[in-house]
Amino acid sequence: MSENAPPGASYAAAGVDIEAGDTAVELMKKWVAKAQRPESVGALGGFAGLFDASALLRYRRPLLASATDGVGTKVVIAQRMDVHDTIGHDLVAMVVDDLVVCGAEPLFMTDYICVGKVRPERVASIVKGIAEGCVLAGCALVGGETAEHPGLLGPDEYDVAGAGTGVVEADRLLGAERVRAGDAVIAMASSGLHSNGYSLVRHVFFDLAGLTLDRHVPEFGRTLGEELIEPTRIYSLDCLALIEAAEVHAFAHVTGGGLAANLARVIPEGLHATVERATWTPPPVFGAVGAAGRVAREELERTLNMGVGMFAVVPPDAVPAALATLADRGVPAWVAGEVTEAGPGRPDGQAALTGDHAA
Repeated sequence: MSENAPPGASYAAAGVDIEAGDTAVELMKKWVAKAQRPESVGALGGFAGLFDASALLRYRRPLLASATDGVGTKVVIAQRMDVHDTIGHDLVAMVVDDLVVCGAEPLFMTDYICVGKVRPERVASIVKGIAEGCVLAGCALVGGETAEHPGLLGPDEYDVAGAGTGVVEADRLLGAERVRAGDAVIAMASSGLHSNGYSLVRHVFFDLAGLTLDRHVPEFGRTLGEELIEPTRIYSLDCLALIEAAEVHAFAHVTGGGLAANLARVIPEGLHATVERATWTPPPVFGAVGAAGRVAREELERTLNMGVGMFAVVPPDAVPAALATLADRGVPAWVAGEVTEAGPGRPDGQAALTGDHAA
């Protein structure tokens, strides 16, 4: 072979840096260690996360619940702002708040981080957010994967996904089967946009309105970027506390599809749910999206959470205890509607918003 021949191919030359990946693992270890439960087994670095299933022996008939999700195009905001320790918090919220809807206690999560180029400090920052979210959710972070995909993603691009497992006693399973006419619909406030609808939000603010992330928005009291990156509220422990304090028939996590569509998922045939807009005033960001993009109200309500991140459906006599419990836990909540028999103007198994929002 000629002395001037090019060097042989290598993984590093193809864009994958194994040493950087190892450094990222070392940096994230201290955060993963904080997100454990007594049932966690083993340490970071194994091929699989371990969880002591003997904890399930205290259940008569344990049902395992599983959920998986990502955070959508909200990652673009994190990347542009170079703030990476909140997006993991969003990821945990999207997973565990789906688990708790059926009454399940989140037990553990695993994560998947796909990057264009491993930047160890950035990966560790993402994992820090995931670990902190797990602590807030009461679950363990038992494992994960960081993959470097040069050519698929740019050097500063990444995406995140996660999967979680929870458990609920079979005879305490919540859902549409428990919902009855006369039940009250309690709304729990969101912390902002959460992690849905960011394709619309980015289109409106950046493409149509021409705003920048560092633009100070008076009605927000902070920059546009700070508003858009606000972490998703994690409701799992609040919902579990609510189950212990009051009778709960169902929860509905308000994510993609908006208010009515997600509430309708727990309304059975023969019944109809009504939510009164006049019971709350959406935070300013929702009105700003509507105004800047001339977005119709119906489009906003089926895309964004409008200030409500979770619904609880409870019998009327459970309302005082439910509201008191949520207030004690610092979760703004209010009676937003009711469940009635279906009939003219009240379609079977559906939910509808009525009236106008409070000024």
